[in-house]
Amino acid sequence: MISRRIFLKNGAFAFVSLGFAPSFLARTALAADRGGRPKRLIAIFQRGAVDGLNVVVPFAEPEYYRARPSIAIPRPTDAENGAIDLDGFFGLNPRLQPLKPLWDARRLAIVHACGSPDSTRSHFDAQDYMETGTPGLKSTGDGWLNRYLQAKRDEAAAHEKNPFRAVALTQQLPRMLQGTAPDVAINQIGQFGVRAGQQSDEAAALFEAAYGSARDRVLNGTGRDAFDAMRILKTADPSKYQPANGADYPSTPFGQSLRQIAQLAKANVGLEIAFADVGGWDTHVNQGAAQGLLANRLDDFGRSLAALAIDLGDDLEDTVILTMSEFGRAVNENGNRGTDHGHGNAMLAIGGGVRGGRVYGRWPGLAIEQRYDGRDVAVTTDFRDVFAEVVVRHLGVADTRTIFPGYNVNTMKFVGLLGSTIG
Repeated sequence: MISRRIFLKNGAFAFVSLGFAPSFLARTALAADRGGRPKRLIAIFQRGAVDGLNVVVPFAEPEYYRARPSIAIPRPTDAENGAIDLDGFFGLNPRLQPLKPLWDARRLAIVHACGSPDSTRSHFDAQDYMETGTPGLKSTGDGWLNRYLQAKRDEAAAHEKNPFRAVALTQQLPRMLQGTAPDVAINQIGQFGVRAGQQSDEAAALFEAAYGSARDRVLNGTGRDAFDAMRILKTADPSKYQPANGADYPSTPFGQSLRQIAQLAKANVGLEIAFADVGGWDTHVNQGAAQGLLANRLDDFGRSLAALAIDLGDDLEDTVILTMSEFGRAVNENGNRGTDHGHGNAMLAIGGGVRGGRVYGRWPGLAIEQRYDGRDVAVTTDFRDVFAEVVVRHLGVADTRTIFPGYNVNTMKFVGLLGSTIG
């Protein structure tokens, strides 16, 4: 049994009022002792189709400025509003300045012209395809991250009953995590209870009593683990959590979600997969350039991501933060000074094991004849190649066939943004 003192010293939660060391924490600690520091993935979904061309700007592409006379991000020579030069061709949106130190430290990598082989421009379908990992197939019942949990579950029995192995900081469990492997969605970690705190204390007490009288010892143990988790999270007050290393999270819902992910990650409760999402990227009207609607969203996004990376500190060495969006935006701005639904997009990867300081993927160009359907950024990297690289080279699963069914492993092309963990 793990002593209370160990968790008071090493965890970010206060266990002194609990008077016990939950069994799933004991299993988690034993697994960590045997296998070294665990790897962690933080997946972030930008819902609404972010405009990758104005996030990672191809400022050396003349067609970019011809196609966007009023919303293009100025070249880096504009000291106030210009793109932040990364490599002489691409630049970050100036509102993502907080991420530049990660690029300079080679902990931030970008995959451009990335996306789905399916042609849909429906938000619902494209999000579903990205979250299930089966583009073009609507009948898939579970998400690719849940299938990862299923695939890895047999390799680590300690994961089986850990209620914190996979956590979404969302009101509902995202499609990506739905499936048979256990995971949980909690909007506020301090309000976690039966179904994320939706029931009353009386209902929770009755439910716990029912588990206590259960004859099935396995079910009884699982129930006790769940309520152990409840008690732990009820003692966690996010308002009292002090981020490390001077990290300063925005007070926005997204910023606070990442703050709570950091709190969970540093609490030594066996967090392996974390998920958060943020909306507001569907910029059909008055998108703006370095100022305006998109810029304001990117300001929150960049400051939140930077704070998370800073706060994680040494834990970033074993973490990959991966951002994604269902598709990009059309190359040309529309008549409302916005952008319509497109195809290829940009993904960001942050972490200690990321081979950063580089934009990955073959750039297709923006000339009319180089575009997808004559209007969009062409996809040259299948999003499953990026997901699979994270699963194999970071999370350590050698065989991805059950995680990405129907995708020929022989045709997968890792872009090279991660080193290998497979011997």
